[in-house]
Amino acid sequence: MRNMEKIWKKRAERDGILSDFLLHDMGLTRRQVKQAKFRDGGICVNGARVRITHRLGAGDRVEVKLEEELTASMQLVPRKGELDILYEDEDLLFVNKPADLVVHPSHGHYTDSLSNMLAFYFQEAGAHVKIRSVGRLDKDTSGIVVFAKNQTAAGRLARQKQEGTFKKEYLALVEGIPEKEEGIITEKIGKREGELMRMCVTSHGKAAFTKFQVLEKMQDYALVSLALATGRTHQIRVHMAWMGHPLLGDSLYGGHSEHIKRAALHASCVSLIQPFTGKEIQVRAELPEDMQRCLGTGRRETR
Repeated sequence: MRNMEKIWKKRAERDGILSDFLLHDMGLTRRQVKQAKFRDGGICVNGARVRITHRLGAGDRVEVKLEEELTASMQLVPRKGELDILYEDEDLLFVNKPADLVVHPSHGHYTDSLSNMLAFYFQEAGAHVKIRSVGRLDKDTSGIVVFAKNQTAAGRLARQKQEGTFKKEYLALVEGIPEKEEGIITEKIGKREGELMRMCVTSHGKAAFTKFQVLEKMQDYALVSLALATGRTHQIRVHMAWMGHPLLGDSLYGGHSEHIKRAALHASCVSLIQPFTGKEIQVRAELPEDMQRCLGTGRRETR
């Protein structure tokens, strides 16, 4: 087993107990605090090793040493592939995923996933990174996928998703023209009885919230912006179909189109706070060619 040491540093802005600072200000998990506590020099304040019950003063410099396990990334079969990297720093990587590509290895796609391509990318760079996606996209959905390069970054981004500071915007082409220009769909979503993949709106499902806004109307379909407050399976596809406006090309939920061979859905924008610097990051990905063609066709037919 191979491990990599990471060191996190931060100054306390106010007085308080060290354990609270580690959990709330530095965003560490209890497991990480326990791991660091038993390491030689794992938790230090102003260069001296201390107990987690230590009382901090404003301006104190806290340093934590953690080990990152690398075994999971080594289990991925590296595969060379074309990557559209939109942003990268020490902790994060944003990739523009094309349609018809799974994010993680799965049945029938054990070596040709986006994660396999990233394993090759990091291997070539000599970087030992455990691949962690922060959310994922369906195989046929294009757009931005965010990866955290270490466990702490992944944990902090997960917290941002819960708090609403991690935001993702989607663009979709839907059949027909929605009556409302914007709104929030709050119907619960669950599995359709007797089916493996198809989901549906049901009172017995899980809470789901989808915000939508019509950006452009054409003769037979519309361009819609969508944002999720929850992350249910096929949430956008199910909610838009429930509204009577399934995504173009989404045959699973009643969508049809001769212009596109997949559900016309694209993760177009992600904004978040860099887990360690506090800097706001916003990344955009242009509509892929197939959706641009649909948009162009719709505009010509509307004239």
